[in-house]
Amino acid sequence: MKKQNKKAGYIVGLIILVALCVFGLFITTKGITKNKIGRASNIELGLDLAGGVSITYEVDGKNVSDSDMKDTVYKLQKRVEGYSTEAEVYRQGKDRINIEIPGVTDANKILDELGKPGNLTFVVPKEKKVKKNGKTTTQTTMETVLTGQNVKKAKAETNEDNTTGKKEYLVALEFDAKGTKAFAKATKEYKNKSIYIIYDNQIISAPTVNEVITNGECTITGMENYEAAENLASSIRIGSLPVKLKELRASVVSAKLGVNAIQTTVKAGIIGFVVVCAIMIGFYAVPGIISCIALAIYMLLTLLALNGFNATLTLPGLAGIVLGIGMAVDANVIIYARIQEEIASGKSVAASIKSGFSKAASAIVDGNVTTLIAVFVLWFKGSGTVKGFAQTLGMSVAISMFTALVISRFLVYACYQFGVRDAKFYGKPRTAHKHDFVKYGKRYAVIAGIIIIAGLAALPISKSRTGSLLNYDLEFSGGTSSTITFGNKQKIDDQLEKKITKVYEKVSKSSSVQSQKVKANHQLVIKSVELNLNQRKQLESTLKKDYKAKSVTTDNISSTISSEMQRDAIVSVIIATICMLIYIAIRFKDVKFGSSAIIALLNDVLIVFAAYSIGRLSVGGTFIACMLTVIGYSINSTIIIFDRIRENLKNIGKGQIKEVVNTSISQTLVRTINTTLTTFVMVLLLFILGVTSIKEFALTLMIGVVGGAFSSVFLTGPLWYFMKTKIGKEK
Repeated sequence: MKKQNKKAGYIVGLIILVALCVFGLFITTKGITKNKIGRASNIELGLDLAGGVSITYEVDGKNVSDSDMKDTVYKLQKRVEGYSTEAEVYRQGKDRINIEIPGVTDANKILDELGKPGNLTFVVPKEKKVKKNGKTTTQTTMETVLTGQNVKKAKAETNEDNTTGKKEYLVALEFDAKGTKAFAKATKEYKNKSIYIIYDNQIISAPTVNEVITNGECTITGMENYEAAENLASSIRIGSLPVKLKELRASVVSAKLGVNAIQTTVKAGIIGFVVVCAIMIGFYAVPGIISCIALAIYMLLTLLALNGFNATLTLPGLAGIVLGIGMAVDANVIIYARIQEEIASGKSVAASIKSGFSKAASAIVDGNVTTLIAVFVLWFKGSGTVKGFAQTLGMSVAISMFTALVISRFLVYACYQFGVRDAKFYGKPRTAHKHDFVKYGKRYAVIAGIIIIAGLAALPISKSRTGSLLNYDLEFSGGTSSTITFGNKQKIDDQLEKKITKVYEKVSKSSSVQSQKVKANHQLVIKSVELNLNQRKQLESTLKKDYKAKSVTTDNISSTISSEMQRDAIVSVIIATICMLIYIAIRFKDVKFGSSAIIALLNDVLIVFAAYSIGRLSVGGTFIACMLTVIGYSINSTIIIFDRIRENLKNIGKGQIKEVVNTSISQTLVRTINTTLTTFVMVLLLFILGVTSIKEFALTLMIGVVGGAFSSVFLTGPLWYFMKTKIGKEK
């Protein structure tokens, strides 16, 4: 009777799970309500995927009040809503404002308009008598009636004559209380005369006063078309900003590039999912099939979470989801490898399943918490696309823990309940062959040391050749990067590259112009010193007219931003490392665990750094994401080994520490290999199929994944053994 009740409970549970998955799949593909809420296609895309304009302004002035900043953000928000209803303006820190306008096409026009928040004044001519050379003459001066700060609203409108049907284009203005009073006085005094609207010392309009206006609202008529009315309203709105703004960073991204990025990354994810499933089924049989189901649910929940939390999906964020598939396998591998160990030790399948989940839980939680530490640091210290990567990776980690510890657990027990009880269904138990990893640790340390020294030695060599220690990307060096996309018939050869480079040298008046052909995407990437908006517009016009370029996307970053990003990169890695050290020390109640882990992490960071140094890879914003992802991934493997060492200390005995270390590493070796393999496959596919901007990121992650696996196996355990036996009271 009890067994029947259990079976009935699992049947109900499976029905509920299937129903929830079907409902979740329906929401993801179709959405609910008229607005299609929850549909995957409605996930908010970052500018690098949706295309558009991103710009960062710094307020020009030291004594800018909070109210001035709020007014500026509000007025800019109203301004950009005219370009896109999804445009967003938000304050960053004390004196910066970020603007993001997705989906727009005429980006340079927007940058031109937003980049000129100059002084706006309403003036009237004032005549006065002055004596000059003994003669009295009349001198006309311009007297300010009110300024742009007194303008509350400026909007283009269209009126239609009810009799004739003729359309009239006008600009409707609304003033604040001070402006209303001043404008009433001026219109009374200057009725039937003109009031001049001056923007940056140029007259942009000179409307005639037809009547006295006392209610603070008026219209400027006589516009030849709606576009002229909108241009005038736009100038008044921009000119009414209470502060002056200085452009620090501007990015223009083609929507077509974003679509291509999504397609290639999703393709990498699908292929990677199939390969990972094949590996899991091959190693773990029925639990492997269950892990594939759990992974599919993980992907579904991730899409729902992106919608539910209104997260913005960026290109690195998309890569984070794909990487998360590889990392999500880790929890399943830990559990199923543990079940196989328990079966191999002679326990029944039921007891092995129970023991496997119980013993794996602490290792899974500890490993993922350390990864989340890196995610939180990326979130708080990163910006833009790095923040997007942190957000999606954080979601991936949390959801993968849930699917492994809840969904997988339920499905494994359900399978057992419905008759899948033979040990052969859980994969062939693997005997852990012991190796002297403590001895191998010395050899690995020598090899790693040679790689690290080579990486450090490459720095002065690069400095002497190129004038820079590392190949700093735009985000770390400042300047302008242009991605020029040509048609399929255009041949991108050395001759074309040389001609375009000369065009950039001429416009930028600098010889420090770098170029790179990306034949796979039919593109040419040009990096130069920082160019102003007029120079960028001139280049785009020349490239489209003379060289038949289809599109030109630009990224412009000032040296102020780049120096801050360099500082944030260093601070981020230091903060993450300290937080991990504290967590491990508390969790394992032994600072030697934390110390050996941090030394191994330093090794991993320096190995990846050597790849950047020797390979002259671009060091930019994703450099931070790469380093912290490697740290989080590597510490995960280290935690698994330390967790096993802690367990074996109770079983083997504290007097045989070398035996404990070698046994623990041997027992977790299969898990390390399998997890490294699945994660490596996902990142490799990102490297092969991904767009240019993600390839170097994927390359360094591959190096970090392999390096992290080796250091976890050959360095952390031996280091802990050395500290335990050679340092302190237990020597």
